[in-house]
Amino acid sequence: MTGSSVWQQILDHSHRADPYPLYTELRKTPVRQVEDGSYVVSTYPEIVALLHDPRLSSDLRHLPEMGTVSGEGPGLPPSFIRLDPPEHDRIRRLLTWDFGPPHRPGRVDGMLPDMRVIVTGLIDDLVGKTRVDIVDEFAYPFPVTVICRLLDVPREDEPRFQALSDALIQVADPTTGSITERDRQRNKAMANLGQYFGGLLDARADQPAGDDLLSGLLRASGGDEPMTRAQVLANAALLLVAGHETTVNLITNGMLTLLRHPEVLDRLRRGEEPDLAARVVEELLRYEPPVHLLPETRNTLDDIEIAGVTIPAGSRVTLVLAAGSRDPALTPDPDRFDPDRAHNEHLGFGGGVHYCFGAPLARPETRIALTELAQRLRNPRLVADPPPYRANPGLRGPRHLFVDIDAVDPARP
Repeated sequence: MTGSSVWQQILDHSHRADPYPLYTELRKTPVRQVEDGSYVVSTYPEIVALLHDPRLSSDLRHLPEMGTVSGEGPGLPPSFIRLDPPEHDRIRRLLTWDFGPPHRPGRVDGMLPDMRVIVTGLIDDLVGKTRVDIVDEFAYPFPVTVICRLLDVPREDEPRFQALSDALIQVADPTTGSITERDRQRNKAMANLGQYFGGLLDARADQPAGDDLLSGLLRASGGDEPMTRAQVLANAALLLVAGHETTVNLITNGMLTLLRHPEVLDRLRRGEEPDLAARVVEELLRYEPPVHLLPETRNTLDDIEIAGVTIPAGSRVTLVLAAGSRDPALTPDPDRFDPDRAHNEHLGFGGGVHYCFGAPLARPETRIALTELAQRLRNPRLVADPPPYRANPGLRGPRHLFVDIDAVDPARP
């Protein structure tokens, strides 16, 4: 099996349900060049090294084929995840100021009661059903409602921004065309999202600033040079999409994994181990993460020698995070789901300066979601294993997860 054929099989949708044997093969050559000339990195030490290497850029404008046109659409600059320090750091500080610690340590904790109310209501809506779709009826509406409340986005606008979000997810798929064409399509979708947020800002222009994250961005707290209106629009659009798409996959992958490991599901249902849900989530981030690879938007500013291979300056690089998290060099018996691991390191939220901004929110969302599903769905059983998967090999998760149940138990105090 050649290196290129392994990579093409990973990208092929027919292997989406179980890419892990292919990742094992991929790791035999930690750094390899594939058919389109880009480089793929699949082992934990090398991925970590590159995530912390300032010579690996997230700014597509450094690529010769992209030039200087890669913003977030007409009139919008790049969002912070498509920038390098120091500009990345400045905008991330502004975003973080009203989102979490150290400046707003109670932001996420203050949302926990609302999260539980949302989850309770969604599961209550399943009463009387014997077959449910965990994705459409639970894993999708829960984080969407949370991120809408965080940004003060009208929940009734969901059909509008979901169509734009779907367009962004589609163009993030490296199998859907050239990087320049996908970037054009991405910019178009981001511009439409930016226009949507522009309308929200205009509508609240004469209203007192609220306590939501979007109002916080407009107040420009934190001491740094404030973001321009265009930067606020670009980053608000990013947070809206990223704030729910990956969490949908994490919750769905989590429920699928628990159904495949009924002994862990039963422990979570009994509720006798207060820290079990947190350990389950950490193991899921290693074992079945929502993001499998960081695509070729990463590019080298200089020659980088790693694992005996020189990646030339100007090269596109894909980091296969899910392969790195199952690297035997990182953890023993990596293909076993075990929330009782003594040490659990993973790349589920990436690393380096681009460590997942929403991790403090995704963790409690998933803990609450999986605990309530485990405790309230009576005798849940998979209808199909494997379930149908989404097309994107990077943002990997089931498109539907149908589960048969005997009943829905009342919520516990």
